[in-house]
Amino acid sequence: MNKAFDATARGLRTFASDVADGFFEITHNGFALVGLAIVFAALALVARPDLRQTGEEQLMGWLQSRKPAPEATDLEPTAIVRTTAASPGDLPKQQAAVAYWLSKKYRVAAEPLSVLVAEAYHLGKRTKLDPTLILAIMAVESSFNPFAQSQVGAQGLMQVMTRVHGDKYESAGGTLTAFDPVTNMRVGVKVLQECIARAGSLEGGLRYYVGAANLEDDGGYAGKVLAEHERLLQVANGRNPPTAAPAVRAQPIPVATPPKRQQASEPAADPQKVALLSEVS
Repeated sequence: MNKAFDATARGLRTFASDVADGFFEITHNGFALVGLAIVFAALALVARPDLRQTGEEQLMGWLQSRKPAPEATDLEPTAIVRTTAASPGDLPKQQAAVAYWLSKKYRVAAEPLSVLVAEAYHLGKRTKLDPTLILAIMAVESSFNPFAQSQVGAQGLMQVMTRVHGDKYESAGGTLTAFDPVTNMRVGVKVLQECIARAGSLEGGLRYYVGAANLEDDGGYAGKVLAEHERLLQVANGRNPPTAAPAVRAQPIPVATPPKRQQASEPAADPQKVALLSEVS
């Protein structure tokens, strides 16, 4: 019985040893085959760069497909889509110089100004108006504040009377687009064109634009616009005029005096109306 047990044990040991040796041989040969496959694959990629590029593209596609979807947010569309700004370095040299000069003078970021400058040059080419004139009007009207609003309802960069020229905003989506910088520029340029055509001259058109066509004095408006226009022309031509900040009119100090009674023969003063031109719109 002992002999039978010893024989069985030897048989099991022999079987286990054979299995182990076989597993080692298979594993060894398998690793050898894997190594050879890697070597051949590397040689193939070196010899055929197009295969490597195709493989990389397929790998990236697979990784992208495995990437989890982004979490939903309330910032759609993304800010970069909604932002009206651009790098001044992407502008032509002349336009970039104008954008930087206006940025320094009016203390406005150069990036949103770059969009306005590029649009002014685009509109100027299309309408035969000098782009620096368009920019000069914006400078005098709003100091490049797209949300500016006067006491009589003139709105946006070019201070267009929205209630008078509301029809000009219809194609853009309605009068609320008066506060979109580019839309306000385009409507303002249309109004300016109508004013110049009606007056027959640039200076006369500016008087119409500010609502002073029938007044003896436009408050120096046309002179301010033309002076700023001249400075911007110098910048566009490579010269560098001073960038002093625009003067702020001092507010009078109220004095407690009885109000003067208005005579019946004296006409009531009309409030200043910016870009009114109700007859032309």
